[in-house]
Amino acid sequence: MSKTILIAGPTASGKSALALELAEDAGGIIINADSMQVYRDLRIITARPTPDEESRVPHRLYGQVDAAENYSVGRWCADAAAALAAAHRESRPAILVGGTGLYFNTLTRGLAAVPPIPAKIRDEIRARLASEGAAALHAELKVRDPAGAARLMPGDRARVSRALEVVLATGRPLQDWHHENRPASVDLTGAAKVFLMPDREDLLRRIDARFDAMIAAGAVQEVRALTARNLDANLPAMKAHGVPWLIRHIRGEITLAEAVEHAKLETRQYTKRQATWFRNQLPEFEWVAPGDARAAVEAQLRALAK
Repeated sequence: MSKTILIAGPTASGKSALALELAEDAGGIIINADSMQVYRDLRIITARPTPDEESRVPHRLYGQVDAAENYSVGRWCADAAAALAAAHRESRPAILVGGTGLYFNTLTRGLAAVPPIPAKIRDEIRARLASEGAAALHAELKVRDPAGAARLMPGDRARVSRALEVVLATGRPLQDWHHENRPASVDLTGAAKVFLMPDREDLLRRIDARFDAMIAAGAVQEVRALTARNLDANLPAMKAHGVPWLIRHIRGEITLAEAVEHAKLETRQYTKRQATWFRNQLPEFEWVAPGDARAAVEAQLRALAK
């Protein structure tokens, strides 16, 4: 059986370095499981692997999506399944690495098979969300899908708009589709899986150092080019950590120092949510310090081989 290795963890925990080390030693293929590193426009601000790193081992699902697209978890799930199948056909270890919990969850638990939403409906809901607000959409959802509305907070913009667009497009509540899941692509019992968790103070230092390095590498110029495209502010790429704050700096609303400090704070807060989510939703992952992660992966692989 081909090896599958899942490497998760908060931002700046050393996931990519571990994946590269393992892939080089074992002839593996690295598959991206980070929802922002899929975007072509965001190499620097998302700390995507460098061209040199990408040349050392095969990397899949990095930078293949334009920032103007709303790349969904469903599309990633299909793309990741294809990349996994290709790695297994070549008898090469597949190393999935990233910090997006929903990606790992759908990969290992399956995904509701909701049909694609027509662009017209999605655009209408997005425009109404901007003009009327989430509460108005929630009120309509109460009429069309009372049970679904009851499960959501009126101010939950993303989930309310998603539930409404599904029922408008398909005539069926989102919960109905949850009973028709696509199968999981990875069996957790047959994969090595670690969650890298540095000491909190060390993680904060890593976050600060990494953001400073991104600024030095040209993150402002990268976001300036993105801003010049005048894309919808609700697109996922426009919400990547650091992007909204740097846009405000580029527009002259705040200084660069203020933008950097806010972006670092936002990232610190996000890492807490990442850790909580994984602990609650994917308890099968072994939590390890970055320095112990390789040994933990190797120990799991040996146990799986018995």
